[in-house]
Amino acid sequence: MSIELDRIYNMDCLEGMKQIPDGSVDLVVTSPPYDNLRTYNNDVDKTWGEHVWKPIIKELYRVIADGGYVVWNVNDATLNGSETGTSFRQALYFMECGFNLHDTMIWEKTCNGCLGSNKCYLQNFEYMFVFSKGNPTKFNPIEDRKNVHKPGKNTANGGLVEGKGAQRSIVTKEYGKRTNIWHIYPQKLSDHPAPFPVELAHDHIVSWTNEGDVVLDPFMGSGTTAIACIKEHRHFIGFELNKEYFDKACKRIDNEQRQLTLF
Repeated sequence: MSIELDRIYNMDCLEGMKQIPDGSVDLVVTSPPYDNLRTYNNDVDKTWGEHVWKPIIKELYRVIADGGYVVWNVNDATLNGSETGTSFRQALYFMECGFNLHDTMIWEKTCNGCLGSNKCYLQNFEYMFVFSKGNPTKFNPIEDRKNVHKPGKNTANGGLVEGKGAQRSIVTKEYGKRTNIWHIYPQKLSDHPAPFPVELAHDHIVSWTNEGDVVLDPFMGSGTTAIACIKEHRHFIGFELNKEYFDKACKRIDNEQRQLTLF
């Protein structure tokens, strides 16, 4: 079997990735079925555990190009009064496999459907760990954070510079690069329990890749990563084990590709 670009496959991602050549993927953007926080039709959430994610992470290291990235969106369940810490165990294992922990980002969901008990604050975020293989080669920062000072002002630590010996920087643009806390509303789809927001996938793809690069999503789900790749002229590869989700993702991707040909 030969894995082709711009296709998704109805198969186990570990078996699928074995067909991908070494170092041929520029970016992985994915959200695995972590800590049984969602119920999936193929019961993959019930079998998810260390014995599953460790081999997958090892294989990701092999297929990622030098200087490439993995964006791993995860969260922790609370069991017997304690958060599991699975997110951190996975992050540490990525590092054991040779990845650098490039950035620990936060997805703030900015919604009213927050979770939490009456003994703690409402839970309203997920981790987006960004790992790099070696020295990162690409970064296209999104600049949508309005600078406090007008262009041309001298600033130091966000304030006006006064006195001798102070470090000086010049604000040259109205907007600067955003922080690593991203405020994005969750996506609602009736046919998938945990759809990835297109905006979230899109923003990672434009940040860490260039046009023509290859993006992999081992847990393609509703097809969101592929949709974002099509919009931004990146190649994609995806795997989805559940046949129902796979079929719906294929239809969604086909619709997006047809729309692209109309313009």
